[in-house]
Amino acid sequence: MQSSLSLSSTSLSLSGSHRTLSPPLASLRFCGLRREALGFKQQQNLQRQRPSLLARASNLAPVSASADSGNDSPSTGGFDYDLVIIGAGVGGHGAALHAVEKGLKTAIIEGDVVGGTCVNRGCVPSKALLAVSGRLRELQNEQHLRKMGLQVSSTLYDRQGVADHANNLASNIRNNLTNSMKNLGVDILTGVGTIVGKQRVKYGKIGLSGTEITAKNIIIATGSIPFVPNGIEVDGKTVFTSDHALKLEWVPDWIAIIGSGYIGLEFSDVYTALGSEVTFVEALDQIMPGFDPEIGKMAQRILINPRKIDYHTGVFAKKITPAKDGKPVMIELIDAKTKEPKDTLEVDAALIATGRAPFTKGLGLESVGVATQRGFVPVDERMQVIDTNGKVIPHLYCIGDANGKLMLAHAASAQGISVVEKICGKDNVLNHMSIPAACFTHPEISMVGYTEPQAREKAEKEGFEISIAKTSFKANTKALAENEGEGIAKLIYRPDTGEILGVHILGLHAADLIHEASNAIAMGTRIQDIKFAVHAHPTLSEVLDELFKAAKACY
Repeated sequence: MQSSLSLSSTSLSLSGSHRTLSPPLASLRFCGLRREALGFKQQQNLQRQRPSLLARASNLAPVSASADSGNDSPSTGGFDYDLVIIGAGVGGHGAALHAVEKGLKTAIIEGDVVGGTCVNRGCVPSKALLAVSGRLRELQNEQHLRKMGLQVSSTLYDRQGVADHANNLASNIRNNLTNSMKNLGVDILTGVGTIVGKQRVKYGKIGLSGTEITAKNIIIATGSIPFVPNGIEVDGKTVFTSDHALKLEWVPDWIAIIGSGYIGLEFSDVYTALGSEVTFVEALDQIMPGFDPEIGKMAQRILINPRKIDYHTGVFAKKITPAKDGKPVMIELIDAKTKEPKDTLEVDAALIATGRAPFTKGLGLESVGVATQRGFVPVDERMQVIDTNGKVIPHLYCIGDANGKLMLAHAASAQGISVVEKICGKDNVLNHMSIPAACFTHPEISMVGYTEPQAREKAEKEGFEISIAKTSFKANTKALAENEGEGIAKLIYRPDTGEILGVHILGLHAADLIHEASNAIAMGTRIQDIKFAVHAHPTLSEVLDELFKAAKACY
């Protein structure tokens, strides 16, 4: 559910007093959505008239595939398409654009709206809300402002204006994604996609016969939906999922958030900034499970304890009843281990943030001998779908949340690109341990690779030692200039080889800083090499510079 801004293949040349950035802006690549998603087009399309970026997604029509890139375009071999992608989220979009770049005749099927969960109900609108909560926190922190010589008399917000900001951002990105695919010659086919046999797909409205097409290769990219445990009644108003919460139809005085992972933590940041009191209900024994324990403890001290947040751990929400007839939302808690009754909460609202479930029902997988596992489509390391006999099905792939390998938007995009590379004859195996994750709270949390307990377990099994290095944001000039010295960066590595096993960051712009570490892991860069990299001063990037230099290795 997370996005970041990245630049690829850029170079900086200096000549006298003049600076020239090359290549131009249109060739840059923006997050998982890529450059075309923000309105930029390929050089080959510069002579075409640019469609309006305000074209509505509901007016989509099939567009003739015309990838006139001039590169080695494989023949469709009697198929309607070289590649058909079921699902037009970030993963499907990334795969489609890369396929066109490779000269593949490509179609993408979308039964809802282009952009999927990330753009419409996930990382994009949530970041708009978090941007507001971040600004509010700055303006409300009188002590922080006073240290910088600033005074603000009062801070107010307009709920509808905040909601509109999130909705408008999602709409703009959605339209840009649609236009980017149209401009590059991807056929956008509206309807629900179903596999009806080997290399055959049908699409159309539910209940109608639909249209059948053939494809040399098929990618499933149907994403996921919010997971709602049994016993929880969702009415979309007082008991709701993240899909509803992003609309920000109201701000409750007291809201219970069921689950304290990424989604729950980010929404606690938003709601407390807007004035709500928050109660976490967590099934595991500690708050914020999944984070490195040391980072989690520090995050609790910064993100939980000072705010209007309390929590219950080691308990399940057995039953949640929406507010009605003047009664509040009722939450019955039971012990997660013994299942004995523990407590009953009465709150104004409940947000269900218990994770996500794959959206794979009705795909017709049985027609090719595939059975899902807890809803996930089984795949190998190359995203090739595996049938019930454990054999790979040729020309059928599954990426993103639907395969369950790593439920992040940018992971789906990376998997899609990897699949297209394989289709075009370049074997590509994605290193999932190099894919970063981020939680966009204030301050942010980011991570890549193993947590310390995971690394120690791996070291014990494989017979090697690990070492830990840390550095603080309090030693960083730029962080201190921003009066944002709270934070830490942690490195887990092998002292015998210099291999980076994991990096975890809590602090200002942690989500942006993590990519140096993730790229190092992806490229196999060792501590002994990366510690000689030069970082501009004074910048937050020096947090990573000091972290790598602090590593003591025996190589």
